[in-house]
Amino acid sequence: MGREYEPTVGQWYEDLENEETFQVVKVDEDREVIEIQHLDGDVEEMDLDDWAELDLEMTEEPEGWSGSVGDDDDDEDEDWEDDEEEDEDEDDDEDDDEDDWDDDEEDQEY
Repeated sequence: MGREYEPTVGQWYEDLENEETFQVVKVDEDREVIEIQHLDGDVEEMDLDDWAELDLEMTEEPEGWSGSVGDDDDDEDEDWEDDEEEDEDEDDDEDDDEDDWDDDEEDQEY
């Protein structure tokens, strides 16, 4: 067994025994579970006992890394908020059109 490191969210580690690189994306101290994301994007949970058995080395973020689970969620939230704003604008336009329709109807004489 190698060095013991505390799991730190956002930190990259190399599992020397399995020759895998991963990032810690979440630590749930209540459940004693660590969520990690591998380079291929797969997310895995492990308990603290399994973490302690790993032969780890801290490493830098790999070149070309496209982003972690947390990063993607932020982007999706921003996009969702943008969509909501666009929907509100469209609703405002529809209300204006409805008002115009009512105005046109009132101008007509039967």
